[in-house]
Amino acid sequence: MSKLIIVAFDGARHELDVAPGTTVMENAVRNSVPGIEAECGGACACATCHVYVDDAWTEVVGPPAAMEEDMLDFAYEVRPTSRLSCQIKMSDALDGLVVHVPERQA
Repeated sequence: MSKLIIVAFDGARHELDVAPGTTVMENAVRNSVPGIEAECGGACACATCHVYVDDAWTEVVGPPAAMEEDMLDFAYEVRPTSRLSCQIKMSDALDGLVVHVPERQA
């Protein structure tokens, strides 16, 4: 199990124990984290699971793939650290990952 920390827009921290291979979005939905809507269910076909990767984790998580980057065009207040949480798969290397939920989703 790895630790995943999702910081809601209001500052509430959700510290989750997650299995490798699951996505940040799956874990957010499973644990009712507010602000992650995930309307497409993880198909990278919307931007309603948008998160900001904490600065300390951006290099480890890496940049979005081309398809994800296209979908981020529809996200609210995109930043250099923006990612779709459905595209971030948890692994031992991401143990302790911190992501922040934006004020609203697209």
